[in-house]
Amino acid sequence: MKMSQMHIHTLREVPTEAEIDSHILMLRAGMMKKLVSGVYNFMPFGRRVINKMEQIVREEMDAKGAQEILCSALHPAELWEESGRWYKYGPELFRLKDRADRDFCLGPTHEEVFTAIVRDEVSSHRQLPLNLYQIQTKYRDEKRPRFGLMRGREFIMKDAYSFDRDKEGLEKSYDDMYDAYARVFTRCDLNFRAVEADNGAIGGSASHEFCALSAVGESEIGYCDDCDVAATTERFECVDDPEDTSEMKEMADELTPECKTIEYVATYLGLPATQTLKALIFKAEGNFYAAFIRGDRELNETKLINAINVPEFALEFAEEAEIEALGGVAGFTGPMGLKNCTIIVDSEAVKMKNLVAGANKEGYHTLNVNYGRDYKADIICDLKLVKEGYTCPKCGGKVKLARGTEVGQVFKLGTKYSESMKAYYRDENMQEQLIEMGCYGIGITRTPAAVVEQYHDENGIIWPVSLAPYHVVVTVVNIKDETQMKVGMEIHDALAKEGIEVLIDDRDERVGVKFKDADLIGFPVRITVGKKAGEGVVEYKLRKEAEISEFGTQEAIDTAVKFIRDELVRLGHKE
Repeated sequence: MKMSQMHIHTLREVPTEAEIDSHILMLRAGMMKKLVSGVYNFMPFGRRVINKMEQIVREEMDAKGAQEILCSALHPAELWEESGRWYKYGPELFRLKDRADRDFCLGPTHEEVFTAIVRDEVSSHRQLPLNLYQIQTKYRDEKRPRFGLMRGREFIMKDAYSFDRDKEGLEKSYDDMYDAYARVFTRCDLNFRAVEADNGAIGGSASHEFCALSAVGESEIGYCDDCDVAATTERFECVDDPEDTSEMKEMADELTPECKTIEYVATYLGLPATQTLKALIFKAEGNFYAAFIRGDRELNETKLINAINVPEFALEFAEEAEIEALGGVAGFTGPMGLKNCTIIVDSEAVKMKNLVAGANKEGYHTLNVNYGRDYKADIICDLKLVKEGYTCPKCGGKVKLARGTEVGQVFKLGTKYSESMKAYYRDENMQEQLIEMGCYGIGITRTPAAVVEQYHDENGIIWPVSLAPYHVVVTVVNIKDETQMKVGMEIHDALAKEGIEVLIDDRDERVGVKFKDADLIGFPVRITVGKKAGEGVVEYKLRKEAEISEFGTQEAIDTAVKFIRDELVRLGHKE
C-alpha cells in the first residue's frame, strides 16, 4: 500500500480537549477524530486497529464454541420493563420515542434482547448449552465523557451471553469465557489483572473485571502479594479490627462547639479518630438511610447501595432540613433517637466500645456510645472502602492498591433475567426449568486505548505487532530518486508476498516528517531506503528500540519477517 494514496492526517500539536496519553496520541496519529463529546469517528489507521481487535476476539470466542450474531442497537422499552431495568438503569440510558410515541432506548448492553431471543427459540434441554455473542456499537449517556475512548457515549463492545441448564453448566461457561478473555488480552500484549468486581447495573451473583494496569485507570484495585486475593475497591472485602472487650461506660453529652467533622471532634476531645462514629445521611426513592462507620474509615458507597438495594443514580446526600426531620443535626448526628430512616452500621463499628457520636443537638457529641445498649441497626454489613495497608481477608498480609482500566468483565447472572423474562426450557422429564445465564463483555474500542497507555513514548505510540495498523513501513528518503523507489517497492512487494502488512511511504515530504509520522503512528518496524540503496544497503529499526542497523535488502526483509512472526507467536497467535 502506498501512503501517497492514503488519507493520513497527523497532528503536531496536542489537542486541547485531550487529557491522557492514549487520547492525545490516538488523535495526533490520526487514528480517530472527535465528532462531539464522547463520540469519535475512526479513520483508516484506527479502523485497522479496531478490525484486528475484533478479529482476536472472534477467534477466541469461536474457539470456545460461541456463535456470532448481530442484534439491533434500538431496543423497545417493553423488554427493559420486563427485566425491571427501564427505571433502574438510570439517566445513562439513551431514551427516545418513535412517531407513534412508543418508547425505545439505544442499547448500552443486550441482556434483555438476547434473553428474549433464547426465550422465543429455545425450549428443550437438548438445545443447551448455548453461547451467543456480537460485536456492536453501544450507547451510554455518560454524565461526563472523558479520556477519549476510556469513557465515551458511543463505543464498540463484544458482548456474549451463555445459556445453561444448571449452575454446573454456568460454572463451565464462566470458566471458558474467563480463559478466553485472558487469551484475548495476552494476545494484545496487555499487562492486566483479573479481579473480583461488583456486578453493578448488570446484576447477578459474581463477577470478575479484567483490568489493564495504568496510572490513569478509572478502576482502583486492591490486591495482596502474599496470596491470590484481588478485587476492585468497590468489591474488596475489608477485615474488621478485633472486637473491643472493655467495659461499657456511662453515656454523657459533651459540648463540642463548631466540631462538625471527625477530625475536629477527635482533636477537640483529645481522642483518636478510631474512637469516633461517623454518620452519613442519604436519601433515595423517597426513603432515608443513615450509615454509620468508624471515624477513621471511609464509606464505600457501592457496598451501601448493595445493602439497601437501590440504583446508584438514585442515591444522594440528604439536605440539612431533611436530617433535622429525622431527628438529627447536620454535623452532630448520632444513631440514638433517629426516626423514619433505615440505619445501616458497619460490622466493625458494632464491635467497638465507648465511641463518640453526634448527640443530635447543635454543638454537642455524646461520649461512650455502645451498640446494643444505646442504639440498634436495621442492617449490619461491611461498609468500609479498602485502603493501602489494610489486612488481607485471606492470608492476613497487607493490601496494596493499583489503578487499572477495565477492558473486560464477566458475570454470573444466574436466573436474574430468565426469571423476570420467563425464559424456560423443558428438562428430560418435560418439566419447565429456568435457564442459567452468564454475560461477558470486552471493550473493543477501549482495549486499544489501554494498550496505548502502556506502550508509548515521547514520540508516539508503540503498537504490539498484534494490533499495529501495519507491521512495517518502508520509508523512501527521496522519491525522485528512481533507484530508491525501485528498491523500496521491491522490499514492499517481497514483504507483502510473505504475508506481512506493509506500507511504503512514498509521499513527497521531508524525511524528518516521514520519520515523525512513523513514530507517532507506531509501526513496529521501519525500513529506510536512502542514499545507499544503489549499494543494496538500507536502514532497519524497531519502533520500541533506539538502535538503527544497516542491512542488505534481503537481510532486512528476512529480519522483518522473522520478527513479526516471532512476535505473533509470542503473543499466542497461530503461525
